[in-house]
Amino acid sequence: MIQQFFNWRTLLAVIAIGIVSGTIIYSTYLSKKLATEERQKVEAWIEAGKFLITSPIDADTKLASMLITENSSIPIIETDEKDNIIQYVNIEPKKVLNNLSYLTNKLKEFKSQNSPIIWNNPSDSTKKNLYYYGSSTLLKEIKYYPFVQLFIVGLFIIITITTLRANYRSTQNQLWAGMAKETAHQLGTPVSSLEGWLEMIKENGFNDKIVPELEKDINKLRLVSDRFGKIGSKPLLEEKDILLQIENMVEYMQRRAADNIRINFNSTDHKQIFCKISGPLFDWVIENLLKNALDAMDGKGDIHIHLTNNDKDIFIDITDTGKGISSQHLKSIFNPGFTTKKRGWGLGLALAKRIIDQYHKGQLFVKHSEIGKGTTFRIILKK
Repeated sequence: MIQQFFNWRTLLAVIAIGIVSGTIIYSTYLSKKLATEERQKVEAWIEAGKFLITSPIDADTKLASMLITENSSIPIIETDEKDNIIQYVNIEPKKVLNNLSYLTNKLKEFKSQNSPIIWNNPSDSTKKNLYYYGSSTLLKEIKYYPFVQLFIVGLFIIITITTLRANYRSTQNQLWAGMAKETAHQLGTPVSSLEGWLEMIKENGFNDKIVPELEKDINKLRLVSDRFGKIGSKPLLEEKDILLQIENMVEYMQRRAADNIRINFNSTDHKQIFCKISGPLFDWVIENLLKNALDAMDGKGDIHIHLTNNDKDIFIDITDTGKGISSQHLKSIFNPGFTTKKRGWGLGLALAKRIIDQYHKGQLFVKHSEIGKGTTFRIILKK
């Protein structure tokens, strides 16, 4: 699926480059051709003007007059050899009247665009008139057309890639949800069997110390199955005491942690703090973060869970004294499939973030991490 996505993106890029390159080449060809035709029109216009000035009174001037009146799109400025402006055509008179430097600026613009056409005055061979001209509106549009098309093609590519990426993510989410539900289904049978065996152990009076712990683990398996079954479905959010939820998870994880690891939980508020959550899924997030912290500490160190709250939000910081996360991995740790461990699918943090961000409308992110000193994850929940 990922390879297919990249193939589509590469194909789109090649098509876009081909379209834009072809358009630029053809537009350049058209603009050069039109520029040549416009220069010929200006030369014809000048020749017609010469003819009208120098022709006998009884000469037929219809063609010359027609050539002069036909030029309604190409702006022209006539000057003498010292750049004194003699006349101009196809330039808005209002702009010239309102801005004295408008014509001078136009003359500079025309000089940068085209070389002048020089006319030797027949009445005085020492004098020359110069005709500077600019591009017509049509020529300007042809020159800018490739950039407009480039913008449209770029926008099309962005929309297409965004759509493909959204479809890919949707398919990926459906895949994870399907896997989770199948896992829940597979866990259901052995958990039911273990519950039956546990009842038999109780009836036969086996070790009273082992039975409660075994019962906790079976309940844990049942909880895991319930959690996986909820992935992909909208969870039921209920008013729960966040302090109690975290305390229960800390107690459970502390019993299964190494002897040299201490999990400390403290809160600025010692009374009950209620928030709408899905209990099983929230417990999964806390458990997953604690497991990651335990894996990062190699059997010794401290984990600190600190809870603060205000009128709107609850902040839960989980800090370990483990290896830390490198800066190059910080942006990827919540991506499905990403893991730095030798074993594992890299789904824990991705699912944890989804549970907090999407289901609880909160936030889960790395607040701080330093190699060799540890990492702090922060959960923000809305009250």
